[in-house]
Amino acid sequence: MPAVDIPGSKSITARALFLAAAADGVTTLVRPLRSDDTEGFAEGLTRLGYRVGRTPDTWQIDGRPEGPAAADADVYCRDGATTARFLPTLAAAGHGTYRFDASEQMRRRPLGPLSRALRDLGVDLRHEGAEGHHPLTVRAAGVEGGEVVLDAGQSSQYLTALLLLGPLTRCGLRIRVTDLVSAPYVEITIAMMRSFGAEVGREGDVFVVPPGGYRATTYAVEPDASTASYFFAAAAVTPGAEVTVPGLGTGALQGDLGFVDVLRRMGADVTVGADRTTVRGTGELRGLTVAMRDISDTMPTLAAIAPFASGPVRIEDVANTRVKECDRLEACAENLRRLGVDARVGPDWIEITPGPCTGADIKTYGDHRIVMSFAVNSLRTHGISFDDPGCVRKTFPGFHEAFAELWSKP
Repeated sequence: MPAVDIPGSKSITARALFLAAAADGVTTLVRPLRSDDTEGFAEGLTRLGYRVGRTPDTWQIDGRPEGPAAADADVYCRDGATTARFLPTLAAAGHGTYRFDASEQMRRRPLGPLSRALRDLGVDLRHEGAEGHHPLTVRAAGVEGGEVVLDAGQSSQYLTALLLLGPLTRCGLRIRVTDLVSAPYVEITIAMMRSFGAEVGREGDVFVVPPGGYRATTYAVEPDASTASYFFAAAAVTPGAEVTVPGLGTGALQGDLGFVDVLRRMGADVTVGADRTTVRGTGELRGLTVAMRDISDTMPTLAAIAPFASGPVRIEDVANTRVKECDRLEACAENLRRLGVDARVGPDWIEITPGPCTGADIKTYGDHRIVMSFAVNSLRTHGISFDDPGCVRKTFPGFHEAFAELWSKP
């Protein structure tokens, strides 16, 4: 039974870095993800004047409840959406002038709803170019707090950023949410805030965050459930294959572990234990219609294995995947067609008709999830190559080696 050592969760590592920086004391993060995104987040904290000490298995952060030590800073957020959305929010709670920019890919991704909410709370935030996009400058003077209305229909990260900010405000926050996608990620945020000594209440569509700050702690980062989806899917499409991921079980914070329920519906044998999850390929992979709004990062994984199902696969309620690292609905459809598979898309759905795949060069759009998803397809399709295989460094620099090692074992 091959056990796969999945790197730490990107989502959890990013939140933990924010919380550690904001906490009173020194926080130790155990087994954080080391990737381009998280290294960029840590580098951004350093630019803002926080001390970040790194060893191979732990990171230590000296928290500053009063905000960044630097009075002014220029921060480059690379490709990281969490970096680009969380760090300006963290900086707003301090005092100084902070400029943020990002890669061309990240500049295209939207920030507008979060920018509007921060401005409504009195934050002096200005976009240099296109409104609602990087680059931007925050002239910070702390945040009083109060009530704000937020549309989180494009990304739950907008709500997470404001929730994380709440305890750092002078009088707390009431966040009225008009729409919300990827809700399980918000539950991750709330659970992690609790681990750092802050509570979040909820009154219907209103999230209530009292002031009071955070306390430092030692925090273990669980394996990344989105990354695990590629290994689970690989087992599901390979009759008799079995993969176990330790560290992800019934107590896992990440909603993306729910992807194994989709595989179970399709015919895979799935066992979720207290501290591990196992998927075994049964030789059966049924078609299905599934709404993936809450686990949309795993949509490309399912799309890439859909050609091997016994009936059509229709994935619905995933409009937000159009504003990720690329338009993932169109990218999946285009690449499936390159493989000779019929794929149709609508505003928030993709439908794939199973059929034989022929080798092709996969157009990645620099998106790590497109590469890792179609790597699973390559287990049953000869001749697949990628125009940018190295973009996996965003979340899993050693993906190709780990994937090859697992599937080369007898």
